[in-house]
Amino acid sequence: MNAGNQGLGRAGWRRLWLQVHKWIGLLLAILIVPISLTGSALVWHDWLDEALNPAREVAAGAVPVLPASAYAAAASAALAPGERVQSIRYPEGEGPILVSAARPPESAGAGRRPVRTNIWLDPANGRVLDKAASDEGAVRFLHVLHGSLQVPDVGRQIVGWVGVAMLVSCLSGLWLWWPVTGSVRRSFRWRRQNATSANLHHQTGFWILIPLAMLSFTGVWISFPQFFGPLSGAEAPRAGPRPAPARPLAETRLTPDAAAEAAGSHATGALVSITWPTDKAPEWTIAFARDGGPAEIAVADAGGEVTPPSPPRPETIARTMRRWHDGDGMGLVWQLVIFVGGIIPALLAVTGIMMWLRARGWRRRIAKRRLNAAPAAAE
Repeated sequence: MNAGNQGLGRAGWRRLWLQVHKWIGLLLAILIVPISLTGSALVWHDWLDEALNPAREVAAGAVPVLPASAYAAAASAALAPGERVQSIRYPEGEGPILVSAARPPESAGAGRRPVRTNIWLDPANGRVLDKAASDEGAVRFLHVLHGSLQVPDVGRQIVGWVGVAMLVSCLSGLWLWWPVTGSVRRSFRWRRQNATSANLHHQTGFWILIPLAMLSFTGVWISFPQFFGPLSGAEAPRAGPRPAPARPLAETRLTPDAAAEAAGSHATGALVSITWPTDKAPEWTIAFARDGGPAEIAVADAGGEVTPPSPPRPETIARTMRRWHDGDGMGLVWQLVIFVGGIIPALLAVTGIMMWLRARGWRRRIAKRRLNAAPAAAE
């Protein structure tokens, strides 16, 4: 075994990693490009959603002024038969009120994620601004394309294995970037090769290496929670068919206004959301803003008993991995790094294909010259 490794040598390892690096890029380019570009776009998903849905825009200075029951009534008037209001979410500052409604159980396919009806309301007067299913819209399409390539059931695992391949590509790319001879400073030179595409590939690949490896690893973590959950001490997601979703109660004893008023003594900030009681959890959930995550107060629908919020929980490793991956709450600089980290893999895929095609043409020309030279040498 040792003799085999000694026989391979540095040049042999370099050829091996070159083949691994090359074929990962060539075979997975068609998957890497959409995954990376959608990841870049989703860094700005809130802005993108607002830009693509101008109907949901509210007047400057518009803030919630109506009671929760008024917003619930306005949304209910726009719902289809059998749909029930499930929650009201308030904006952070200015913005529309978002009311989500559960659809009838028979409208959801077996084992599939339930689809909600979302209604956006003007906070000043409760006017309906827009209405859409939770699985509709360009931003939702980008989320699904990024997370599962729009492939049902196994798409998330496919994306996870692409992440594994990208991580291997990062490590092999570092090996190939390192100069064979001379100082490492040579690798920072722009003109390592004559072709612009090759120089772009070498330089951008190096400077994005660490962020890209991080994005690949966190993407793998997100894609395989059953594997990584137990390693971090978290409970792995339950396998098997998805349980039937909880159904909001058709009739409640308390109004949303009364539930919010009862929870008000434990308020820690602005009202964030009101969630209706269900057939599985017959209490209202009133959430207020708080450092470390919303403070959720439970209010029993039957008797109005109030359960104070629990102290903020430490952030889980899974949550940290997701924030590193999508930039949520990480600040503008990190979001820019993730944005560039999504653009560069697409550039690397394109320049890698150009390098491969150019090498194939170069080898064909050499073979042709040798073929033409053979008869001349024979004469």
